Amino acid sequence: MGAGTAPTVVKIGGSLVADARRLRAQLVRLADGELGPCLLVPGGGPFADAVRTTQSALGFPDALAHRLALDAMGHMAEIVSELEPRLVVARDLAAIADALAAGRVPVWDPVALKAGHPDIPETWEVTSDSLALWLAGAVGAPLCLLVKAVDRPLRTRWTDLARMGLVDAAFPAFAERYPGRIEILGPGTDLRRAAA
Repeated sequence: MGAGTAPTVVKIGGSLVADARRLRAQLVRLADGELGPCLLVPGGGPFADAVRTTQSALGFPDALAHRLALDAMGHMAEIVSELEPRLVVARDLAAIADALAAGRVPVWDPVALKAGHPDIPETWEVTSDSLALWLAGAVGAPLCLLVKAVDRPLRTRWTDLARMGLVDAAFPAFAERYPGRIEILGPGTDLRRAAA
């Protein structure tokens, strides 16, 4: 994507399913263009939780769980695009670019990653948080916002947040490679102020 056209990547945490009013309000604000061009990355929410539960019960490999968790993100992409019809599901970089060129807000369905990618380990260490950073790097986004159910504690490093479970275990390594800015938006953080 060309310079000046790169969107802000906004990862909407699956935990926001428990706060439907906040989730809907964020989707409307993003569709209204409050951040300019943006690209949404949905967390897997309850669908990813179901994968974890099923894997725990049946013991199938992490690689399969990873692919099923990608499907979970795809299901959430479909759901958020139904909640806010101005959002459009995009399954690859070309579809993302087309949606942005048309003035739409794409919601990423990472189904193409099910074939595997050398930069993305197929383990639970990589969740939608790290995938959002990976995508932000791929599209040249200057900013990656993580919308979370909790605020980021002051003066915490990514390694601390990974230990606390606020981001996934692989996130610090992905953050080190990402040249843009990363912000966490908890309930007490204003969307526009975090993006400023």
